[in-house]
Amino acid sequence: MDRKKIKESLLNILKNSPDQEFSVQELADDLMMKKSDQFKQIVQALAQLEQEKKITLNQNGAFTLAKDENMATVTGEFHATDRGFGFVTVDPEQPDYFINPTQTMAALNGDQVEVAELRAADPKMGRGPEGKIVAIVQHVLTQIVGEFFIDEHAEYPKRIIGEVKLKDKKLNRYRFLIVDQGLHPVPGEIILAQITSYPNPHLPGILEGMATKVIGNVNDPGIDILQVVYQHDLPTAFPDDVMKQVAKIPDEVTAAEKRDRIDLTDQDLVTIDSIESKDLDDAVTAWKLPNGHYHLGVHIADVSHYVVPGTPLDREAYTRGTSVYLADRVIPMLPPKLSNGICSLNPQVERLAMSCEMEIDQQGKVVSHRIFPSVIKTTERMTYKAINNILESHDQKTIERYQRLVPMFETMAELHKILQKMRHRRGAIEFEDDEAKIILDSQGHPIDIVLRQRGLGEKLVESFMLAANETVAAHFHQLKVPFIYRIHETPKPEKMLTFMEMLSSIGLQVKGNVHDVKPKMLQDILKEVAGKPEETMVSTMLLRSMQQAKYAIDPLGHFGLGAQDYTHFTSPIRRYPDLLVHRLVRFYRENGIETDEKDRLKEEIPEIALHSSQMERRAVDTERDTDAMKKAEYMADHVGDEFEAVVSSVTKFGMFVSLPNTVEGLVHINEMHDDFYEFLEKQMALVGRKTKRTYRIGQPIKVKLLSVDTDQKEINFKIMNPQAAPKTDLLKKYGSSNQAAKRSHQHGFQNKNNHRNSKQHRSGFRPFKEQLKHTH
Repeated sequence: MDRKKIKESLLNILKNSPDQEFSVQELADDLMMKKSDQFKQIVQALAQLEQEKKITLNQNGAFTLAKDENMATVTGEFHATDRGFGFVTVDPEQPDYFINPTQTMAALNGDQVEVAELRAADPKMGRGPEGKIVAIVQHVLTQIVGEFFIDEHAEYPKRIIGEVKLKDKKLNRYRFLIVDQGLHPVPGEIILAQITSYPNPHLPGILEGMATKVIGNVNDPGIDILQVVYQHDLPTAFPDDVMKQVAKIPDEVTAAEKRDRIDLTDQDLVTIDSIESKDLDDAVTAWKLPNGHYHLGVHIADVSHYVVPGTPLDREAYTRGTSVYLADRVIPMLPPKLSNGICSLNPQVERLAMSCEMEIDQQGKVVSHRIFPSVIKTTERMTYKAINNILESHDQKTIERYQRLVPMFETMAELHKILQKMRHRRGAIEFEDDEAKIILDSQGHPIDIVLRQRGLGEKLVESFMLAANETVAAHFHQLKVPFIYRIHETPKPEKMLTFMEMLSSIGLQVKGNVHDVKPKMLQDILKEVAGKPEETMVSTMLLRSMQQAKYAIDPLGHFGLGAQDYTHFTSPIRRYPDLLVHRLVRFYRENGIETDEKDRLKEEIPEIALHSSQMERRAVDTERDTDAMKKAEYMADHVGDEFEAVVSSVTKFGMFVSLPNTVEGLVHINEMHDDFYEFLEKQMALVGRKTKRTYRIGQPIKVKLLSVDTDQKEINFKIMNPQAAPKTDLLKKYGSSNQAAKRSHQHGFQNKNNHRNSKQHRSGFRPFKEQLKHTH
């Protein structure tokens, strides 16, 4: 057979099975060309077809039909799994494309890829669409952080000097080789390496790069957290031009700076923060008015006076977007001279502020307000603990120490209760969320995890910050000028429908339209299940149904707070959007609302809003990864111990459980030996076929810690008291509607939702709860 016919025959085989891959041997067998000279002809024909871009050699060393230019494709984000397959998200509200391990084109997690559909979705079978990646549009991973080592058993090519240990589970099938260009680290050093070569069919499973920075030694205290910082591409130092600018900023407020500002230095203003806080950016005061209303003053550090647009300091603050709070350090948005110095509202010193004064009636309505630049001098630096001692514990020693201010604190408590009731009436959704503080020793090793208690002090400050944020947002919305808002949109109908179906399965009938959901409706649901066994499950499922809060130029309101208008005004030291809000307050005050600059602002604000939302997401991810790492490290000292826990999520591959200290881990279905458990997706339950034992969210169980993988941040438990699990007829009642789920469970197929659940629960529910937390 001549070369032309061999090529035609090979193409016909591949065209007849466009979604399959073939090895050279399989193709030779199909053509019955098994002799050595014939095999050589096939290899040559395949090489020519690859050069002509008619076929593709994939990462497994096998051949598939090349991308058809006329084939319809879509672009999305690739989500890799540690088992080789993955998913591509094109539209968050639509099913993801399942990508077989042989069809990924060696795309890495997070890559933007082009996908061709191989098989449409089949809702009856509970299966999403299947596709293959035909092009990598953009690699999101450009650098790697890790420990440099030399494998004594490896025979490296001359240009390779060693490799990096990859801790990311989604990269466990790859090796990262360091080339001899750039730095030459020594084994045990943690390095930053720039990727110079990505995996390809001819070098499957191999990443290459050059070392660009030595971060430290693997045994240095805090180096593990520093690795996470570098992995998320967070800055670790301020540029020289920023520090030169900051050095010129005075340490005290000058007479010239106080000009044209309202002097409030004679008022009793206090900051109320945690004991360890150093960046005190908000001060409050309150008193009762003769008409029975309340005066509430919220005075925020005027960071915008010092961070001027177009300067190195402003560019750096914008780039960072937010401060990041980690277990052993803070990565601030602004240099300490500002955040802990001239912009911190330290007691008994003059500071520049942006003030929002409100008159609030007995129903919690703001009947009048004014927003203006001011000069203040705080009377005391109060802590949450001191306020709680005064208002909750009635500690005489603390009361005597702050005797002159105690009446004001009592007025604040009254006003907080009024504001809290007002928010409740309009349907604000309140989720109780335990926050944990990880205690580290001098070497950075976690020695304890303690829960942060939220007392009346924390809650009243939160109430006052919410009031100021709403007042400022409503003020500028009414003026109809370009502005930046903090928005939390109404839940998507599809998510609400799933939520309502779950409620129905546990016997809760809810009136309402999923296309017109109101906060009050969801608040009533939480009220109905309060104190009941299903409370945790309903609360968790509701959180999953919510959209993510973000920044935007359009005033779409805040669903979770039940607020028509909302912004972030109260933390300009640590959030760039707040800094922008202060600038806009000053800008409209000085230029009026009919300024010619409106068009420029309409163009700039959406870009700032998008970037700020992305930087917030990066900060949350970094904080979550750090906490997960330290929690795993802490639990590694407790392998074999038994714990009381509650089920925090149920999936096809097992269930996640949460300990009282907020540590979460997995009970894999392979460790549930007492029965064969089937997953009922809509009912969010695992049910035993024989015993009918049932596990659902919020259910208390006793577990034993089996193992901890600190590198992968994975904690694994097994159930100690399966006999204590309640029994239900859920499998009998709903099993037939879950046949697809059972089949996919039995075959190890992990769909879009379970893939995401696995990712989310491995590091807890913090992303969901973050979107509704608005503490100052």
